[in-house]
Amino acid sequence: MKKKKQKNFFYRGTYFDYPSLFLILFLFMFGLIMVMSVSSYQGSVEFDDSTYFFKRQLIFGSGGLLAMWFVSHIRYQYLKNWSLVICVGSMLLLILVFVVGSASHGSTRWINLGFISFQPSEIAKLALIIYTAHICTAKSAYLRSIMGTIIVMILPMICIVLIAIENLSTAIVCGVIVVAIWFVATPKKWHLAIVIAVAAAGFVIFLNMASYRGGRIEAWLHPETSPDGYQTMQALYAIGSGGLFGRGLGQSIQKMGFIPEAHNDMIFSVICEELGIVGGMAIILVFGMLLWRFRFIAEGAPDRFGALMVVGVIAHIAFQVILNICVVTNTLPNTGCALPFISYGGSSLAFLMVEMGLVLSVSRQIVPVSRQEEVAG
Repeated sequence: MKKKKQKNFFYRGTYFDYPSLFLILFLFMFGLIMVMSVSSYQGSVEFDDSTYFFKRQLIFGSGGLLAMWFVSHIRYQYLKNWSLVICVGSMLLLILVFVVGSASHGSTRWINLGFISFQPSEIAKLALIIYTAHICTAKSAYLRSIMGTIIVMILPMICIVLIAIENLSTAIVCGVIVVAIWFVATPKKWHLAIVIAVAAAGFVIFLNMASYRGGRIEAWLHPETSPDGYQTMQALYAIGSGGLFGRGLGQSIQKMGFIPEAHNDMIFSVICEELGIVGGMAIILVFGMLLWRFRFIAEGAPDRFGALMVVGVIAHIAFQVILNICVVTNTLPNTGCALPFISYGGSSLAFLMVEMGLVLSVSRQIVPVSRQEEVAG
């Protein structure tokens, strides 16, 4: 009896989604340009180096590109064997934050290793995508009942609670990722109403656990009079002053210390100030094109696991883009949510690139139509 030939860990494939790669690289390069433009003033004031934040973003982004290239070449099916280890490992890192976590801007969310610091919640996003996609594939029969769904989702739910204790906005994003994968995988769509009800109840509880969250609601409703509405008002001033075509790249006034941490969560407001509403809409269009290509990859994935992983990445990017822009335009309360690829943040950019590698890895196993016809013939 012949032994079954072991498939190689690395996979070259017969197809590669170059449009997705181009859009990813475009957003990455555009993000570097905007970080350079928006952070130059703060870098000069705080570090006597106008390129300080740009150089750090470039270093982490370059590492992320290498990670993306590596992950895109692996046979992603091997991740199923490690999904539980990855998920539990991310949970242990989240717990470690309570023990040795370092604080920044009033929140303890980072682990500092001396030469580098990172947010375990960013690793948790990636872990939840891989684990939830695997568990919804391996235990798909369990998703037909409420009790089975709870059993399958117990680990992701615990992980989200740990994230919520540290960062509510990231927990919301992770919750959307898990629900999106589960919604696509489950045949019982009416379960979604129960999940939404439980999530809404949990959201209200967390809002009342910290007084500053109530202040954010007040700032959202009355930014012009609330003490916490300063950042929102300055962001709106930036968007309004940009007009249709903007002041020009690098010509923002609001980034000169008026918008706190303009290169982070509020970077979209400076994009609109420098490039105008047209520039802001163009970036939204690029995100839309990227998500459309990812949908194509999900539909062409060779197996359920790969398709659900891409669904998780789509949910992550789509929801985070919508949430960030809604916050900047004061459509939603301020949640401290970054704009993918563009906002400053080394660890978030690096792990986002790993997610892109997963999607590109799935795309390598798509069988082109010409090849399908050849096999059928």
